[in-house]
Amino acid sequence: MTHVLQNVIFPIDRDPDLLPLYVDPEIWSVIDEKPVRVSNRAQLGNILGRRTARIVAGRRVSFGTYFNAFPASYWQHWTAVRAVRLTVRTTGPATILVYRSNGAGVPQRIESHEVDGSAESIFDLPLTQYSDGGWIWFDIVADEKAAVFEGAEWTTEQEPIRTGKASLGITTYNKPDYCVSTLKALADAPDVLPLIDRVFVVDQGTQRVDAEPEFAEVAAALGETLEIITQPNLGGSGGFARAMLETLARPESDFVQLLDDDVRIEPEALRRSIVYGRYTSVPTLVGAHMFDLLDRPKLHAWAEVVDDVPFMWRTLNQKEMPHDFSVSNLRQTPALHARLDADYNGWWMCLIPLEVIRTIGLSLPAFIKWDDAEFCLRARGAGFPTVSLPGVALWHVSWVGKDDSIDWQAYFHARNRIVSGLLHSPVPRGGTLLRHSRRLDLKHLMMMQYYPVALRHRAIRDILRGPDHMRQNLATAMPEARALAAEHPETIVHKETGVPLRSRRGRQLFAQLRKGELGNPTGLRLRWFTASTIVAHWLHSPKAANTTQPEVEFAKTDAWWWRVPVYDSALVSAADGSGKNIYVRDRAMYRSMLRESIALHRRLRREWPRLAAQYRRALPELTSASSWRAIFDRPE
Repeated sequence: MTHVLQNVIFPIDRDPDLLPLYVDPEIWSVIDEKPVRVSNRAQLGNILGRRTARIVAGRRVSFGTYFNAFPASYWQHWTAVRAVRLTVRTTGPATILVYRSNGAGVPQRIESHEVDGSAESIFDLPLTQYSDGGWIWFDIVADEKAAVFEGAEWTTEQEPIRTGKASLGITTYNKPDYCVSTLKALADAPDVLPLIDRVFVVDQGTQRVDAEPEFAEVAAALGETLEIITQPNLGGSGGFARAMLETLARPESDFVQLLDDDVRIEPEALRRSIVYGRYTSVPTLVGAHMFDLLDRPKLHAWAEVVDDVPFMWRTLNQKEMPHDFSVSNLRQTPALHARLDADYNGWWMCLIPLEVIRTIGLSLPAFIKWDDAEFCLRARGAGFPTVSLPGVALWHVSWVGKDDSIDWQAYFHARNRIVSGLLHSPVPRGGTLLRHSRRLDLKHLMMMQYYPVALRHRAIRDILRGPDHMRQNLATAMPEARALAAEHPETIVHKETGVPLRSRRGRQLFAQLRKGELGNPTGLRLRWFTASTIVAHWLHSPKAANTTQPEVEFAKTDAWWWRVPVYDSALVSAADGSGKNIYVRDRAMYRSMLRESIALHRRLRREWPRLAAQYRRALPELTSASSWRAIFDRPE
């Protein structure tokens, strides 16, 4: 029996920004070791349908693109599939050329066919030489007349290891329009629906999905496949845990596919992730990459890892991220051809086998932040890897216009990172985690950002109370954190009213640095700056004139911790551009919080071994189905 691993597709939306992700009818060269587009011949008019396109006479079109090249190394390494068949259907005179790359991104020609009329070209391709990385793709060159590409698939005759369906779990909080859009995309995807058992929409908001004007139509199209579940706001971890729990009761489901709410999906990516999960040699979490919803050719996340010593997440190939495919395509970017192994994948989209959940439990009751990373680390410890699979991706609202390190989410950033470290750090006392945590406190204090420090200290005090606090405050931690903002005037975003806010000394401007450069002090200069700033903030109160009116103004991108602290007060643009925050030095609060930071971190370090043992003993119960069921059954 033939099994389709990957369909060749074109974008659903007629958006020219999306074309570089699907097809590349452009001519590229390399100048000074950088890819340069010599000619741009991309035209939406040549896209005839979801799987068909016109190849203009005399032109060459490459399918060596993010969504249409075949990620051979990931199939070779994580599955037992050792051969794939590429079938390409065309009409008209053309030449079809098949290429492969190695882990260094070096292209190699494999085979070619000259065709005319209505033709079906078949290429049998071994998966035996892709240990370090590499893709397979094809180009089509039209002859003296235009040719039509009629579709292509990557298939195998090998039977999958697992045959069950997936249930989707979409967690949402007041994003009903996004959810309905996702449901419509699913309803219009006939290749995907046969692989779906149930679609659970876990609605935790006040703006209900089922109240949207278009909901009735999409609900009718999906029928009994769709189920709306309403519950109090328990964050992403509570919503996804509910989807896990509901899917465990579905005998036809082998997987739960988690999806965030503020996304736009590529339905073929959903199909690919489920098919890949069926073929992996051991039960494997299959994660998706994340493109920027507001800058759609830009990829923000490829393979995510957690560094043991600082116990902090990062992108494995962070020098390459974010990557803009409209600036440098797949074939011109060697770094994207290496196989990159992830520690975890964000729960904007992640396929989890139910065998994993039955073995290790459900999500940690973390509300938000680190629940996805902690779960994947727990799964890895039980022998279940995570694969962030190229060609599987969606568009998500990125963090470019956010700064959740200084809003109410600072509580969860701090608490859940430290709790995850207590649970999984392999080095004594979390390595440099606590030192890094103290530094974050100090940076916020020097920046006159007292609210996130108050939240971070609340998080540490809760951690010291023991693991039961995570269940006890699951529904209350977020509103309590937001209420605390009222005590900190720097959290107020002053909106534009037509009368501009002004600073005494005007806006500070800085030279634009190259990508990856910050201009921050290092070495002895860093030590001197830190020591002198700590002393200055401890000893000196701000001048009265600078508390009445901000001393200077900064753009958000210029307001770094080594620039703002030298002033008594600052007017700083909000991350989303909606207004400005006013930061004013408060000597009494600075002194109090600095003392508390030292004391809390000292205590946390002293009690780390005891806490680690306590949290690890509690983990199976915290993440058990019975524990989560009790949470869901609580009266509102």
